[in-house]
Amino acid sequence: MPELNALILPHRGFLDIRGDVAKSFLQALISNDTSRLSASQALYAALLTPQGKYLFDFFLYDDHAGVLLESREDTLDDLQRRLTLYRLRTAVEITRVQSPPSILALFGQDVFAVFDIPAEPGTVRKLGELRLIVDPRRAEMGVRVMGPFQAVSALAYQYGAHNVTLSAYERHRIELGVPEGGVDLLPNQSILLESNFEELHGVAFDKGCYIGQELTARTKYRGLVKKRLVPVAIDGQPPAAGELIMADHREAGEIRSVAGDRALALLRLDYLDGQTQLRSREARILPLPLPWAKA
Repeated sequence: MPELNALILPHRGFLDIRGDVAKSFLQALISNDTSRLSASQALYAALLTPQGKYLFDFFLYDDHAGVLLESREDTLDDLQRRLTLYRLRTAVEITRVQSPPSILALFGQDVFAVFDIPAEPGTVRKLGELRLIVDPRRAEMGVRVMGPFQAVSALAYQYGAHNVTLSAYERHRIELGVPEGGVDLLPNQSILLESNFEELHGVAFDKGCYIGQELTARTKYRGLVKKRLVPVAIDGQPPAAGELIMADHREAGEIRSVAGDRALALLRLDYLDGQTQLRSREARILPLPLPWAKA
């Protein structure tokens, strides 16, 4: 049997951005380049404040005469209001999808061979009524399957996928340094390049202006990144999200999402030397290498 893990992701929702100019409307607002969005290519992107701070992150899918936007269900109403404010006289309609498709996460070393799909982030393939999407952030995250609940469930069963817990999926995500909105990405606080967005293919530096572009570009080209979201191992009682990480009596960072003895932590780069003893409450915090990081 192939090594294939499956989980239907909870609490996902969709906005339908309808109109021939939907892509150009988004192009002036979000961090990624919507000219790359097509029936065979999905995108990951963010909407920022004018000061370059994170507000929302989402996936984008080409949908004939429009764009389908997938994000956390609890943020959709706020995101819809924000996009509607920017619409002005642009000929687009922004509505919430009332009967949204399900999203099945498939991951494991055999996932690309099983579905004969290249391990290229954002690649989209049709399979009957389903869309198979290589995770636009990192191919190592696996394949996202979009479609009716019964159909995505049947696909997992057909290929003998092992149903895993949300905690197992979270551990997989954390070990790859992939942040989750609301816990790793904090509205009005997080900065994209501290949150791995460049390596997660979520920001384009060769497109025109968008909201928050100036700070994002300045952070990159002036080398202003001083902190980074990194996976860490926890030796001891796991601290809660938001707990400080200390190096002796100095603040070194903060715990974000936690899954068992793994967590994502926002750490100052000077404490990633492997020599500094880090603690959060009574637990030792051990930074882990990002598997996709350049040597």
